[in-house]
Amino acid sequence: MTGFTASYSAATVSDHGQEKVKDVAGDDTLSLHLGEARATSKTELYSFYTYYVGNNGLSGFNFGPSQFQNLLFLAGYDASQPPFSTSCGVGSVCVLPFMGKIRDISSIVLITNGISFAIQVVLFLIIGAWADYGRWRPSITIMFTLVSIVVSFAWLGVEGPGKWKIGVGLYAVGLISYQGALTFWTAAFPGLARNLPEVRESASQVASGAKSLQEHVAFESLQRNRISNVSFAVSSGGEVLILTVMVGILKGLKSDLSVENNTRAFSVLIAFSGGMWLVCALPWFFLEKRRPGLKPPAGTSLLTIGVWQTYIALRECLRLKQTFLYLCFYFIMGDCLNTSVYVSHKISASGVGRFLSLSLPQLHNSTVIATLQNSVVSYSTLQLTLLLIVGIVTQALGIVLFWLVQKRFCISTKAMLSFNVFWILLLQVWGLIGINRSLNFGFKNVWEIWLYQALYGLLVCPWYAYSQTMISEVSPLSQMFLFFALFSIVGKTSAFIGPFVSSAIIQDANGNNNAPFIFLLSMGALSCVLLYFVDVNQSRVECDAFVAAEARRKVFGK
Repeated sequence: MTGFTASYSAATVSDHGQEKVKDVAGDDTLSLHLGEARATSKTELYSFYTYYVGNNGLSGFNFGPSQFQNLLFLAGYDASQPPFSTSCGVGSVCVLPFMGKIRDISSIVLITNGISFAIQVVLFLIIGAWADYGRWRPSITIMFTLVSIVVSFAWLGVEGPGKWKIGVGLYAVGLISYQGALTFWTAAFPGLARNLPEVRESASQVASGAKSLQEHVAFESLQRNRISNVSFAVSSGGEVLILTVMVGILKGLKSDLSVENNTRAFSVLIAFSGGMWLVCALPWFFLEKRRPGLKPPAGTSLLTIGVWQTYIALRECLRLKQTFLYLCFYFIMGDCLNTSVYVSHKISASGVGRFLSLSLPQLHNSTVIATLQNSVVSYSTLQLTLLLIVGIVTQALGIVLFWLVQKRFCISTKAMLSFNVFWILLLQVWGLIGINRSLNFGFKNVWEIWLYQALYGLLVCPWYAYSQTMISEVSPLSQMFLFFALFSIVGKTSAFIGPFVSSAIIQDANGNNNAPFIFLLSMGALSCVLLYFVDVNQSRVECDAFVAAEARRKVFGK
């Protein structure tokens, strides 16, 4: 295996017809030879799966946002009455003084989201580059994880509406640290797959001429999908167990007896989620192998390398046409999915009342907030937990079924993602039917909500696994962490923009909550066209050429 590198460029053919793979990044070669990189062990892989059980989003993505909105609602007052004379009620405009003005609590949430998002953009562009250099990327994941856990326990001190301002800070920091931990943990899986013993053996067969490069690339792609899908399934299964324990905790706290008990229960569940995250994260902290990255280019520092690396990547994006094409698809389809879930939950909340409060943990945060925006305090923590269990069980079944079919028939990542996208479009059609106000259909009935939950988990949730795996298929190997950070920023942007667009459409349509589905279906169809033209094989050629060219110019380092 000596001399066979971890990056695969277009194969050159020798006089004997054997494919020889040469690396494309360093002086003419990357230093990340498979003979030098540490092989992925079973214990390391299992610890990777276990980490995702803890980083399931319950603290930072479900109960944290719910508690934040809950505190705002309890602390606010009815805008139609004198300040703080009348508490907020269902249907009233609830306001609070925030950043020098009296604002609707929904506006407070959006502003906090915006601040959090802006900080994430800066952090991810800087730290995303750091992760590609040296051996200290695991420390970034550890740092974000520990901050998230500390924030989770800090919620125990916020049990009443009088501390809602502290809740603003915890909410914002929790979003940043959760997304950071998830992004850099996720970006590790391509390296784990590349260093699996069976993948290394396949690579050696290419070097000896026993296997073609194309066969090896397909095999490694399948292993990346295996790790991504199994981690998602394991997380879902573990999350169901955690939620089951939470039901017992809520019973013990008698959360449904009063608003005070319900508010305290939110904080206890957040802290419990943080504790479980710590337990599940520790094996990954100690068992992840620190594999070598690039050496920083001359004349750069840790403060400048991120901006410089991002500038180079954007400047040369036309040379990465397939990556750019997928980035556009990822933005549009992500926005389509996030907004459609937001709108469907908004319709359900208005038509079914207090029944629906579920947002699956893999959904972007703006969707979670929008879902709970108008009546979060009306939903008990117990009901939210039970509905989460239903959704997560179906998503676990969905991801397992998708993986078994893919493994059985050796289906490509792009093909599986395309099948998944079909069901996302079906959501748009479902909602579009309800644009006719006289029809009692289109996320307007309780039975539709349960059916939606089942279909969403089984057929839509695999998006979160396959869309991530596809990033690794179209990104330059040596800058993998930077590109995962860029895609994360794009995903967050779409989640932030979507609810604004849909709200404007609803307003122009005289309050017809189904109206945005016309726009969403059109955007979803457009994104499908973009995905159709993404050529994964051509992307590998473009990425290798990109890294080779930049290596010769020494802009990314060796």
